Amino acid sequence: MISTSAGVRRTYYVLELGNTLAASLIWGINTIFLLDAGLSNLEAFAANAFFTAGMVLFEVPTGVVADMWGRRASFLLGTVTLAVTTALYVLLWQIEAPFWQWAVVSLLLGLGFTFFSGAVEAWLVDALTATGYQGQLEAVFARGQAISGAGMLVGSVAGGYIAQLINLGAPFVLRAAILALMFVAASLLMRDLGFTPRRDLRPLAEIREIVASSVEYGWRVPAVKYLMLAAPFTGGVGVYVFYALQPHLLDLYGNPEAYGVAGLAAALVAGAQIVGGLVTPRIRRLFRRRTSALLAIEGASVVVILLLGLLTSFWAALVLVAVWGLLFAAAMPIRQAYLNGLIPSQQRATILSFDSLMGSSGGIVTQPLLGRAADVWGYPASFLFSSAVQVLALPFVARSRAQRAPADSDVAATPTP
Repeated sequence: MISTSAGVRRTYYVLELGNTLAASLIWGINTIFLLDAGLSNLEAFAANAFFTAGMVLFEVPTGVVADMWGRRASFLLGTVTLAVTTALYVLLWQIEAPFWQWAVVSLLLGLGFTFFSGAVEAWLVDALTATGYQGQLEAVFARGQAISGAGMLVGSVAGGYIAQLINLGAPFVLRAAILALMFVAASLLMRDLGFTPRRDLRPLAEIREIVASSVEYGWRVPAVKYLMLAAPFTGGVGVYVFYALQPHLLDLYGNPEAYGVAGLAAALVAGAQIVGGLVTPRIRRLFRRRTSALLAIEGASVVVILLLGLLTSFWAALVLVAVWGLLFAAAMPIRQAYLNGLIPSQQRATILSFDSLMGSSGGIVTQPLLGRAADVWGYPASFLFSSAVQVLALPFVARSRAQRAPADSDVAATPTP
């Protein structure tokens, strides 16, 4: 059993690396995979929207699993669910299934990811507290993000070229196999520390308590509420842009079957994630308050997405993708540290899951609408619409900043993670 903060961090890094490697194998070719199965842009992004809807629907019930059975149990259930639904995706692709079947499996795929959201982050923070960690959370989140970026870089590049050498279904098969290995790794390494599962509660009573806690410690805390209200705009646009970049880059490149090139979008985001994770502590020191950093970064992201819609050069698009990924990677650890500083330990998994739910909810609406815009006017126009949607997040971050919460200006020394 891990009993030191160093052991907790190492386990967290292993879980982040393995999960991201598995997930990212299909990130570079997912949209192309769906289009190859006979779906239109509207249907492909509607399938993604059903995935997002699954995350929204199951966030609270899987939060119950994390609270009643433990964060480790939630992680294990997530690996199993994702492995099975990933295999079903391959089956649907082979038989060119109708859209409704893609919708159902995508919904269940969202269920798999909700077992991870909130639970893993809450496990880390509580376990670090239980083992006496005295450092700054940004450092751990940033290192984890850099490691995840390495996994994403390898996975996205490998997935693109595996698809090009074998077929579009091969990366999905490999993903399911790696998830099975992660089940074994988590069984051996992950233990709940600093948190005792509450198995005495009934599920429905626990759901009511979670909803009440989300309102009490999240929605009724202005700094938390406004940060969460910004999430649907940034989350919905972020997932659309990431997946729309795959066919858009192929259009700019001029070869619709160069799947390795499509994987470059995910690879560039992964490389930017590594760099962003490493430079986040430095970026944080440029701003006295965390929300000031978030406003600057998210404002710059709006401009980058706008330029993606305006410029038609393949190489310029690659540069913009790298910058966009760097901005996203720099913002996430700062936002995570800010949010965790605003919420109490006992409700941490609950509020983090609710925050994830808010971010996912934006994708339910934006993905099919922006996908339809791509069908009618093309991908560049859909990026212009995306920038207009994301700019709506900025006033909410500014309102969170106006609350002057202590967590906004925490300047604890950055340790060696």
